[in-house]
Amino acid sequence: MPDSRRAADYLSTGLLAPPAGARPKPGAALREILAQPGAVVVPGVFNALTARLAEQVGFRVVYATGAGIANSLLGLADVGLLTMKEMLDQVNYIVNAVGVPVIADVDTGYGNALNVYRTVREFEKAGVAAVQIEDQVMPKRCGHFAGKQVVPREEMIGKIKAALDARQDDLVIIARTDAREPLGLEEAIERAEAYAEAGADVTFVEAPRSREELELIGRRLARRAPQVVNLMEGGLTPLVELADLERMGFKIVLYANSVLRASLKAVQDILLHLRQRGSTTEVLHRLFTKEERDALTALPRVLELERRYADAAASTVRDHARRDQQGGILPGGGLAGRP
Repeated sequence: MPDSRRAADYLSTGLLAPPAGARPKPGAALREILAQPGAVVVPGVFNALTARLAEQVGFRVVYATGAGIANSLLGLADVGLLTMKEMLDQVNYIVNAVGVPVIADVDTGYGNALNVYRTVREFEKAGVAAVQIEDQVMPKRCGHFAGKQVVPREEMIGKIKAALDARQDDLVIIARTDAREPLGLEEAIERAEAYAEAGADVTFVEAPRSREELELIGRRLARRAPQVVNLMEGGLTPLVELADLERMGFKIVLYANSVLRASLKAVQDILLHLRQRGSTTEVLHRLFTKEERDALTALPRVLELERRYADAAASTVRDHARRDQQGGILPGGGLAGRP
């Protein structure tokens, strides 16, 4: 449950943030986190409020999930229907709501290498710390769905080169391969090796199917670049404890869909109760209080700014009136100091 005392934490984020130059550069902040010992757990978030909640409870990095945003924004499965502009809009809201680094899922880059170039420019301009690009064909599918297809290895390398050329700062480039299903684990590992050699900062073999496969990925790839593992409850990859994943060599432990699915379950339960009982009085303990919601959405700060600017406007009006009386226009239209 959020602590309303942390409302002040949000004064430096979102609409109320200080100028960008006053904050650490996102890519540099993420690189510093990745340079530290151990793995970092990264939750997937699908809007500004879930991102802020993740930051509030102490996560150091959040992941703007393409699947979660497709599910919540379109009400549809993650099968490549979300456009670049739709994703970019949501990522803008997320970045503006938090002060921690944001990793953006940009699917295939929304086209060929030229599309990737533009995508990287646009998302870097939005303030993300990293973009994750995958080697599926368009339209892509969720990494834990059947029927995925991948582009030739050389095409993905071209996309990585375009991403590297397009970035203008410390943006982290994460290259994901979905080759495990259509082409086998060995091809997926070899692709990740090639993507790291092409310049990707982090690589990501999606949907390995056993602890043994995870062990092999870590052993073969961790020395080349930091590795991502995506744990989806009920998905193709087994749920492995953090300590074991660290030992295997994984650096980013991604729970891309957990927040969305927990949210859906909570909303469904409340709706069912409301439909059946016609009241929420018996489930108040399962709701944010009004005070908690107001703190999360920075209402105290908004009201403080509102008062500040209202006071400033009133003060300006008083100053003008005083100057008018001392030597300018007097009430009634006359001029002060003249007969």
